[in-house]
Amino acid sequence: MPEIYRPSPSSNSLFARVVRRIPMFAPLLKRDFRLLWMGEGISLFGGQFQMVALSWLTLQITGSGMALGTVLMVGAIPRAIFMLFGGALSDLLSPRRIMIASNLLRSVVVGMVALIVYLGTAELWHLYVFSVIFGIVDSFFHPALNSIIPKVVERDSLESGNAILRGTHELTYLIGSAPAGILISAAGMELAFGIDSVAFILSAICLYNMSEIKGKIPLSADELHISPKPLKLKGIMADLREGIKYAWGKPAFRALILAIAVIDFAFSGPLDVGLAWLADNRFAGGATAFGTILSAFGGGALVGTIISGTVKTRKRGLLLAIIGAFLGIGLGFYGIIGSVMGAAILSVVMGIGVGIFNIVLISWFQKETPSRMVGRVMSLLSFASVGVMPISFALSGMLVDVYAPSMFGAAGGMTLLACLYLLFVPAVRKID
Repeated sequence: MPEIYRPSPSSNSLFARVVRRIPMFAPLLKRDFRLLWMGEGISLFGGQFQMVALSWLTLQITGSGMALGTVLMVGAIPRAIFMLFGGALSDLLSPRRIMIASNLLRSVVVGMVALIVYLGTAELWHLYVFSVIFGIVDSFFHPALNSIIPKVVERDSLESGNAILRGTHELTYLIGSAPAGILISAAGMELAFGIDSVAFILSAICLYNMSEIKGKIPLSADELHISPKPLKLKGIMADLREGIKYAWGKPAFRALILAIAVIDFAFSGPLDVGLAWLADNRFAGGATAFGTILSAFGGGALVGTIISGTVKTRKRGLLLAIIGAFLGIGLGFYGIIGSVMGAAILSVVMGIGVGIFNIVLISWFQKETPSRMVGRVMSLLSFASVGVMPISFALSGMLVDVYAPSMFGAAGGMTLLACLYLLFVPAVRKID
């Protein structure tokens, strides 16, 4: 298939000379990858303000960890339901156009939340509606992003490209979460939601200026990544079944997808609901403490992604199982830590492990999947992650109000069992 995103012409600029000296940053020499990176970075930075604001607004309205869990749950349900369709569409349509439409829709939705918070009329049911709509739109954006990366960078640079994008995600945790908490404490939550709304618009502008959208180069059906078949539900379902059958037929794919479902079930609720509850009930500092813990996690994950992007890993299957086991142990420790400082230090360590784990996992799947199926297979992997989130959020919301240490301990134990399972799968142990 012809490459649809053209690299930038060679340049002797200072930026190009610096980038060439650091192999991990090689994808940044391509103009379209830079635009993708900038757009995603802006969006992710704004997302930190929205994430902290949504959690804090729910707790301020209800004072209940269970309410926060259900708000996150109702967003995760449509995200899980439509995720596989989003992957199939990313293999049929232009992933970039899907991303632009998603960003614009998310900007409108978040902007409406900012307005009702500013007017002082925000109620719990508003947050449920917002969460559902946001989840639906998200379900199409993320498969498109995952499917576009292998088309923007060469196969040998996938770890670097993923590390740059994922590292940017973690960097926004580091530089966005704590300021978001401080901003909310000082100026209110409406400004935090407003920042996120504007960030989505700026991100869409970056994506619009990529070559595919501007139409500056001749494009064939293949180059646009558009199927010549009519876009019908029956055809989409057939393509979806094909992708699932392909992934499920490979032992290593199947084992990793199952393990990720268990691990993310164990992590999603305890981290998203549990940490916010700890900041509100156990630690001093409130929203600022919550933002600080998230920033620490992001800083550690940034270090982990840099390590993955610069160090060539071997025995990837064993590496994933071992790192996952250590993450399970760390997850259990959250339940007994009594200070913000202790939680922040643990979050740095956990973040490093998560950063390495994600880059190794995602890059391996992208490399081993045929290009025509990347969207579907990556959406199946994402579905394994987000499909379990609704239950995890709801269950964590109930358990954290009862006894937080037990919730974190049980979650850590589940993660250890999933990683033990990976060690007993020969196809996973052979992954190099």
